[in-house]
Amino acid sequence: MTENTRAASPSKASAAKFGGRGLNVAIAVAAAVTVAGIALWGMQLAGGMMQTGMRNLDSWGLYITSFMFFVGLSAGGLIISSVPKAFGMKGFGGISKVAVWTSICCTVLAIGFVVVDLGQPVRLWELFAYSNLSSPLMWDIIVLSTYLILSIVYLWATLRAEAGKVSATALRVISVIALVCAVLVHSVTAWIFGLQQSHEFWHTALLAPWFVSSALVCGVALVLVVVIALRRAGYMQLDQENVVKMAKMLGAFVCIDLYFFGCDLLTSAFPGGEGAEVAAMLVTGPLAPFFWTEVVGCALAAVVCFTPRLRTSGFIVAASLLAIAGIFCKRVQLLVGGFQLPNLDYAGALTQHAVTDASGTLANAYQGMVYWPTALEFGVALGIVGLGALLLCLGFKYLPLKPVEGSR
Repeated sequence: MTENTRAASPSKASAAKFGGRGLNVAIAVAAAVTVAGIALWGMQLAGGMMQTGMRNLDSWGLYITSFMFFVGLSAGGLIISSVPKAFGMKGFGGISKVAVWTSICCTVLAIGFVVVDLGQPVRLWELFAYSNLSSPLMWDIIVLSTYLILSIVYLWATLRAEAGKVSATALRVISVIALVCAVLVHSVTAWIFGLQQSHEFWHTALLAPWFVSSALVCGVALVLVVVIALRRAGYMQLDQENVVKMAKMLGAFVCIDLYFFGCDLLTSAFPGGEGAEVAAMLVTGPLAPFFWTEVVGCALAAVVCFTPRLRTSGFIVAASLLAIAGIFCKRVQLLVGGFQLPNLDYAGALTQHAVTDASGTLANAYQGMVYWPTALEFGVALGIVGLGALLLCLGFKYLPLKPVEGSR
């Protein structure tokens, strides 16, 4: 056996293992989790939204937090794939198809969380039958649907381009449209919150660029985790140079996101500012654990990304997971923070339908976190994540996502 054959054997063995029993087991587990989530959703439909931790004064919870989070996760794949093609730059070693498929799966998850938050499936029909096109909520539904369709078209065009059936010019045009749509979907999602003047924590013009920067952080981090895992499993070959390039990009995005966060926090916390209560709530109040997890986790991720000796695969995966966790904590701060400060001085009688803690006064209800998910919400959310994992694994098994000769 020659030296080259010996070097190639472990990779081939890993690929066979990845695409065989191991992948089938992952598909079966993901399918089981999905079915369990559907069963719990059935319980939610039968018993009503009262089974969740959401109430009149905090009407959004884990589902919309996860929706924001997975919309952000979907950005990285599409942007990493579309930017090099749109601007004629060198790519990242043929990860384009894997990145776009990851983006598609995350978009499906985001839509899934919207569906379960509606309360009843029939409201999907009502969304379109009685839609209000002046509402940012309807803008988001339209742009998210367009985003999903465009992502699928982009993946199809990439596969056809590899077969010589789509020209480079056509693929470049689709890349530009995909890039614009990726930025737009996060901007519109931010406007759902930022245009609500009644919630001080949300009403800021900085929210849209803040959403885009966060999406770039967690999206690129997810792609890094996926491609490193696939390389380790033997599914694809990827030079460490390309991994390092993406890690540096992740570090830059993390710094930009922290900068936006710092600007917003300084404006709120400056003496005499109206948002001092917001800053106190984040730094020392009920949301402090999420705030410090985000800040410390993202700072550590940036250190790993910018320190050459730390840019090994293991540390890069750890940094990426820290960045993803930090952005999820940021989403929790944003959503719960908007409800944490009461926007009504006299909210009426306190009942179990108004707030989760109706045992005392309004001040008592807002002493701790006004919202925490119930076990049912966690179960339904886990089922939706299982659906995403199922789609991801099925894509690796049946779609031609591996890099081809000459792919960039």
